[in-house]
Amino acid sequence: WHTRENLGAVQARLQTVEGVSVLLFIQTCAAEKRRRRKRGTFPDPQKRMFINTDVCEGCGDCSVQSNCVSIVPVETAFGTKRAIEQSSCNKDYSCADGFCPSFVTVEGGMPRKAAIANVTVPELPEPQLPKIDGTFNVLATGVGGTGVVTLGAVLAMAAHLDGKGAAMMEMAGLAQKGGAVTVHCRLANTPNDISAIRVAVGECDTLIGGDLVVSAGAKTQALLDPARAYAVVNTHETTTSAFTLNRDYTLPGDALKDALAERLGPRLTSIDAAALSKVLMGDSIYANMMLLGATWQAGRLPVSLAALTQAITLNGAAVERNKQAFTYGRWAAHAPQSVAELLAPTEPDAVDAEVAREAHLRAYQGPRLVQRYHRLLGLAPDAEMREAMAASFHKLLTYKDEYEVARLLRGTKAQAEAAFDGPMTLTYHLAPPLFSKMGPNGRPRKRAFGAWLERTFPLLALGRHVRGTPLDVFGYTHERRKERALIGQYEQDMKAVLSQLTADNRDLVLSLARLPLDIRGFGPVKAKAMDAAAVRRSEILQAIDDPHNVLDAAE
Repeated sequence: WHTRENLGAVQARLQTVEGVSVLLFIQTCAAEKRRRRKRGTFPDPQKRMFINTDVCEGCGDCSVQSNCVSIVPVETAFGTKRAIEQSSCNKDYSCADGFCPSFVTVEGGMPRKAAIANVTVPELPEPQLPKIDGTFNVLATGVGGTGVVTLGAVLAMAAHLDGKGAAMMEMAGLAQKGGAVTVHCRLANTPNDISAIRVAVGECDTLIGGDLVVSAGAKTQALLDPARAYAVVNTHETTTSAFTLNRDYTLPGDALKDALAERLGPRLTSIDAAALSKVLMGDSIYANMMLLGATWQAGRLPVSLAALTQAITLNGAAVERNKQAFTYGRWAAHAPQSVAELLAPTEPDAVDAEVAREAHLRAYQGPRLVQRYHRLLGLAPDAEMREAMAASFHKLLTYKDEYEVARLLRGTKAQAEAAFDGPMTLTYHLAPPLFSKMGPNGRPRKRAFGAWLERTFPLLALGRHVRGTPLDVFGYTHERRKERALIGQYEQDMKAVLSQLTADNRDLVLSLARLPLDIRGFGPVKAKAMDAAAVRRSEILQAIDDPHNVLDAAE
């Protein structure tokens, strides 16, 4: 038997075995964990992973180690960081294997629900329900773990309670968690009117789109005849598996919305159901039930309100909450302007990036560092170049050594208390440079440290006053020397290339100015990023010196 951290070594060894070899990977899948936990037949530890976004570098190594879509992007003044989506986390904890000191285990605390808006839903008129001519074909799309299959089952049961025929099939594929799910549901006046279950090309009458990516996908659009189909789609941009493979991936949300709008025109109703669910219910998990309510209110489902309400009751899961979500969905379809006002941003504007950088530089090592920062930025010829240089030079100047990590970790408890309710115990997952042994993956092995470690953070943070001096005990390591060297190198590079700046080489200079933003992570992750950046730097400088050497500045 081997633990999962030995998987690579075991696979390498089996490659040397002649003939057939078998490797059994024993682990309960995420979907099965959720099902069993709902029934109370699978352990549900009161322990959750949490990321200190101040420490996080956005390197994506946690996604590489865990391959988990519950690691989601979060925007900050210092770029895109990572956070854990607690509502979908399956408590696998493998994300903590990412070589990063930002991961903390929270035991005892429960995820804090979003503040619930106090609204009164007016009396809603019942819509005119569509007639069934042969079959009425409904398509529900979404991602695994969000209740798409339940939505289809509720709709089919409602049709049965109305004395109609219903047939449903789910196309879940490998949707263990976060994968695409499509539910085909045919409704008819009698069961004998249904000869096939799967909705064919152009036959969809109503699309209930729980996920923008799946709803706007080519396979779904092929089922939508612009002259026949209506759609109610959740416009919330859900993180996809592409983000686990590409740390800089961003969802083309506007393009997906435009594709649906172009195909369906006025037959499309768009609702940010996830955001509305958080505002009204405190949790985005009710988004699909809101969509069901909105679709019914729009007159796009041939089943009665009484039957749908009873079907939700028979489903037996959070009955009153789901009924409430259904009603809120009806309201969203009936009074879209009221919902738009409810979702209008009320929070103050984000902190200006330039103000945040200066404040960080002062806290990092004082006003002299701010002066050095501004000396280089004074060479920038325009706003675009200045912003690129500002983000990159700030990142290089504030490299996260042991003193800085300790200073930032002091804020972990406050961040955790803002995200969780109730008494909690924090455990830090770190790989101290002087005490960590190598693991089977060739990296220093991380260790768990209790809350007692918090007492050492203020003392270690004081070390910032000796940073870069002979008294800096950590400054003699290869990684720290290389980080300091990058600062001087960047200053020299930018001074040199800005003096040669022309319209022809501007893109290359801009690419060089932004290059440090690709150097992220800690330890071996950062070392690999440094090596890749060094190669890229040489290519850019060579292309600037030799105009005949064509180089793609966007690589």
